[in-house]
Amino acid sequence: MSDFFSALASRARKEKFAIDPDVPRSYLLRFFLTKVIDLLRGVLVFRRLNARIFIGKKVEILCASKISTGRFIKFASGCYVDALSRDGIRLGNNFSLGRGASIECTGSLATLGIGFSAGNNVGIGSFSFLGCAGGISIDDNTILGNFVSMHSENHNFERLDIPIRLQGVTQQGIHIGKNCWIGAKATILDGARIGDHAVIAAGAVVTAGEYEGNAVYGGVPARKLKSLIA
Repeated sequence: MSDFFSALASRARKEKFAIDPDVPRSYLLRFFLTKVIDLLRGVLVFRRLNARIFIGKKVEILCASKISTGRFIKFASGCYVDALSRDGIRLGNNFSLGRGASIECTGSLATLGIGFSAGNNVGIGSFSFLGCAGGISIDDNTILGNFVSMHSENHNFERLDIPIRLQGVTQQGIHIGKNCWIGAKATILDGARIGDHAVIAAGAVVTAGEYEGNAVYGGVPARKLKSLIA
């Protein structure tokens, strides 16, 4: 049975995928039935059958009309997605949003945010948070660990005679290149630009600035730890 499901997965992913033969048959059957139900939820929400959008239990999606997708999109159980923004949400093929993760595109109804875009084969780990008011873009084949947070705007706080909450915000946006790995519990702040083939260590805080590709970064604030040489 694992061979049958491996063939289905490989066809869906358009790349070789083999399920471990020791996975119990009962687990595979339950997994398959769950995916069928998730697919039906996706059809009900997006009214698109060919896109193959899978939506888990207790997922909340707001402003779905502002979401454009490729094929094979997964919103795991407990996700929260609010696409209200100027550019909306644009997802490539094989996008995955982990259990309990959130994507919020606008911080206040007074000013619409910019939005979020992801290339092909992007995976976002469970319980991550993406605040996309200033715009967040992630290129192909980049993966995020669990509990990663991104904040694409900052509160102004220079004046002492006005409460911080009334001083407005600044927005530079966040960009992450191709084939990056963002470790668990990393925080990426507004203005960060991360190049291709970069690794951000778990727990790192990436502040505004340019981070060249082919390198590993870690620490608070994040600094270059080593280069990655082919």
